Amino acid sequence: MRRLAVMFAALLVVLVGVASPAQAHAVVVSTNPPQGGTVASAPSEVTMTFSESISPVKDKIRVTAPDGSRADKGETSVDGAVLRIPLRDDLPIGTYLVSYRVISADSHPVPGGFTFNIGAPSATVPTPTTDDSSTSRPIAISIGVAKYIGYAGLLLAVGAAMVLLLLWPARMSRRGPRRALAAGFGLVVLSTLGQFVLQAPYVNGVPLTRTTADDLAGVLDSQFGAVMLARIGLLAVAAIVLSGALRRIVSHGEPARSDLVILGILFAGAASTWPLAGHSAASPVPAVTVVIDTVHIAAMAVWLGGLAMLTLFLLRPKTATERELTAIMPVWSRWATLSVSALLLAGVVQALIEIGTLKALVTTTYGWLILAKVALVIVILGFAYLARSYVYNAPAGNVLRWAVRVELGIAAVIIGVSAALTQTTPARVAADQPSTVQQTQNYFTTSVKAGLYTLQVDVDPAKTGQNVVHLYAYTPEGKPLKVVEWAASAALPTAGIEPVTMPLLPLTDNHASGSINLPTPGDWQMKFTLRTTEVDQESVTVTVPVG
Repeated sequence: MRRLAVMFAALLVVLVGVASPAQAHAVVVSTNPPQGGTVASAPSEVTMTFSESISPVKDKIRVTAPDGSRADKGETSVDGAVLRIPLRDDLPIGTYLVSYRVISADSHPVPGGFTFNIGAPSATVPTPTTDDSSTSRPIAISIGVAKYIGYAGLLLAVGAAMVLLLLWPARMSRRGPRRALAAGFGLVVLSTLGQFVLQAPYVNGVPLTRTTADDLAGVLDSQFGAVMLARIGLLAVAAIVLSGALRRIVSHGEPARSDLVILGILFAGAASTWPLAGHSAASPVPAVTVVIDTVHIAAMAVWLGGLAMLTLFLLRPKTATERELTAIMPVWSRWATLSVSALLLAGVVQALIEIGTLKALVTTTYGWLILAKVALVIVILGFAYLARSYVYNAPAGNVLRWAVRVELGIAAVIIGVSAALTQTTPARVAADQPSTVQQTQNYFTTSVKAGLYTLQVDVDPAKTGQNVVHLYAYTPEGKPLKVVEWAASAALPTAGIEPVTMPLLPLTDNHASGSINLPTPGDWQMKFTLRTTEVDQESVTVTVPVG
């Protein structure tokens, strides 16, 4: 037991050393207004479309105006993967910062921000007020460690329960496996409570010391909190049923069939809480991936839990006799074969869904971890085959003991990789994740300030041929400005093209539009003259690069 504890402790240190904060598992697909884009007039709301369903983090979504004030109003709303942020009605021209923090469907926080302009860019750009990167890393590492402890506890509990109920020799003391059983239940409970407490600062981007009761209540009201609560409840019921089943073994020599059925149902329900709080819940086909991941975790617990019991108790010298092992090991070998088969099949299906493409397998962190896990599984299967070959010939032999111990050691590393995978963006998302928010803008736009007005100029598509020009006029304070008369011309001096008049059609008091043919690429000089009163007018010139 001491050697096993040292091995698990060492792997925890490795996990802490390589772990990093979970990357965004939901990514922004598009925004309106577009990131970095300029709109002529203030929109009524900002909308953001993510790659999967999200939920907002309270008080972590805001739009900051050029003067630093709040530009958003009221409550944000979410419709699946679409986030809507309502805006004030009295917004001046300038650059606005959208800051957001949402929770993806797999319970990971997604922070970020982008800017857009109303009318024209500001001289200064609002900046985020906080940076939680120094906070998120230790919290994310702690969550990874908690998950690792939960996996270890699950396999100890399942392995001990399985061996005590179905394989343990009647003459041997049950004290050791009972302690392992209690330790397994304790580790799962500890892991669950730890994840619940850590989830509050994780999603809010604050240190653990600043977590409030309201933050914990928010986690309890979420899907993640409901899943953790269900896990605790299932464990409590399983402990009661298991206690009764073990008492019946002492008195009657075997467990009641009803106890085994109930425990099997409870085990399946508890195993499903891992995928319900992870990547599987956010996959393209969650109904399939949750079931597949449940089978994967259950098979892992049966196989590795049994290995742990063999290593800790049954295969130790001077414990089970060779006659007892001759009866036990073939039965265990059949269980292990079935578990490994289910684990491999479920793992392959799960990987295909979460990776998506061969490119994602070799270009993402998630894909590299999957490859590492596959390599470790191949090695462990080699030792499993070696152990199986000795099951019938020398069930108490040193080679069998050595092979099983190596299996368990490699399995401990695989659990660490699995814990790291839960904190890593799935390859299907990471491979398609844009470096920046998608830009829908494919035209030239700029704003120029004059003494009487600020003029926004949009030229679409800013290429040779026919182009459409839109003009928007604003007061120096950013309010729409009524224009009495519009005039425009375009010239390309480097090519000897003299100014050509551009006809303009007033659409509103501050908006005019025109069309002009630009036959030659180059830096076109567009001159705009706006008359704002009977006597006041002013001209500005804009250089438009035409490709």
